[in-house]
Amino acid sequence: MKLVRFDGGRIGVHDGTLVHDIGEALGGDDRGAFPPVAMVRLIAAFDRLRPDIEALLASGRALSVPAASAGLLAPLPWPNKLMAYPVNYIDHAKEMNSTGYAHVQGYFLKANSSLSGPGEPIVLPALPGREIHHECELALVIGREGRDIPAERAREHIFGLSCLMDITIRGPEERVFRKSYDSFTPMGPWIITMDEVRGIDSLGMKLWVNGELRQSANTRDLLVGIEEMIVVASSASTLYPGDIIATGTPAGVGPIRGGDTVVIEIEQVGRMSLPVVQGKGGANRVFLRPPAGA
Repeated sequence: MKLVRFDGGRIGVHDGTLVHDIGEALGGDDRGAFPPVAMVRLIAAFDRLRPDIEALLASGRALSVPAASAGLLAPLPWPNKLMAYPVNYIDHAKEMNSTGYAHVQGYFLKANSSLSGPGEPIVLPALPGREIHHECELALVIGREGRDIPAERAREHIFGLSCLMDITIRGPEERVFRKSYDSFTPMGPWIITMDEVRGIDSLGMKLWVNGELRQSANTRDLLVGIEEMIVVASSASTLYPGDIIATGTPAGVGPIRGGDTVVIEIEQVGRMSLPVVQGKGGANRVFLRPPAGA
């Protein structure tokens, strides 16, 4: 299934043409709710709820709207954790002249509030003199709680996959701060459940800016593989349904500016196109000084 949030917080299934509202099978959605955790509840109870979802879809009772006008939102706006691995491709390490590999540094956290959806722009803070870069990544969505998960059981904890961008202000400041501005983690257009993916060891991924191919790689080139990322993360932190793990970006990162259009595509997972908008806010004393070497 391709699970989405749309139209102000409805939960739906995307069939490629239509989006079908499955709120009836779930007993509610995110409309008017805070925090917006309907998708987390669905993921946690998916095995139990799936027969009801399938029955609702087969009955024809579900509200259905054209996908093009559904108003897709971030599919998972309120995870317990948004985790990310740095420098997880050798070619990216070389272009950034970095030795802070994923197997050396472990994971870092981004603010959940940085998550945005396929219908929302990437809003750049007003930081003259600073480059803000795109990073193309695969998102793993956790489906089962676990701690100290062994490698041979790791894939059992993956619920689904999604496209994700890790937008980053370049500079020496704290990584989490530079990556946690609102809209700096676009994710979507849906979460595709693992039963619809033929394998995640060789998924191609690409990113374009204004039609120019900037990034092109494959998950087979990861330094820390899918299982090991789950092993490492769960050694420190209990993983919960709905947690997101961003798997790192390949070479080709580069600046984005207001007026650009960024497109990400991951084989078998999905594709989304986002406008980039130059915002007026976001300046603060941390970024008053130019980065070292500027």
